[in-house]
Amino acid sequence: MTDTIKRDKFVSLTYTITDEHNQILERIDMPVNYVHGRDSQVIEKVEKALEGCAQGDEISVELSPDEGFGDHQPELTFVDNLENVPPEFRHIGAEVEFQNDKGESRMFRVTKIEDDKLTVDGNHPFAGKVITYNIKVNTVRDATPDEITNGAQQMPSLH
Repeated sequence: MTDTIKRDKFVSLTYTITDEHNQILERIDMPVNYVHGRDSQVIEKVEKALEGCAQGDEISVELSPDEGFGDHQPELTFVDNLENVPPEFRHIGAEVEFQNDKGESRMFRVTKIEDDKLTVDGNHPFAGKVITYNIKVNTVRDATPDEITNGAQQMPSLH
């Protein structure tokens, strides 16, 4: 009998994320492991879509911004003069963590450098986008008691 994904099953999968033009935004070839139905980092709609799948199954799950990474919030985008930015952050993709006066922190990424101006954005790179997870189920088995208690060895997460 083939194991199918349900609560307390160990699941290992790989995936790509594509945008509405079928352009690959992210590819995860190193398996992501989690225990189904437990406190995992898997987006709820994705986890529900995986329910009942078996090893070797491939599924696609489309997520709206509300279901995935939220709407793009313009108030989380800031522009500064390049000369005000330390040299180690003067490249696209550089990440810097900022903290507000309440002690809350957020990661910002350098998204643009143009005309001696640097733009940082605190939105997730997929915010505001309709995305599709294209998932391949690699392994489904009973989770061990330790995995149920502590979670599966987690690699990159579906969040």
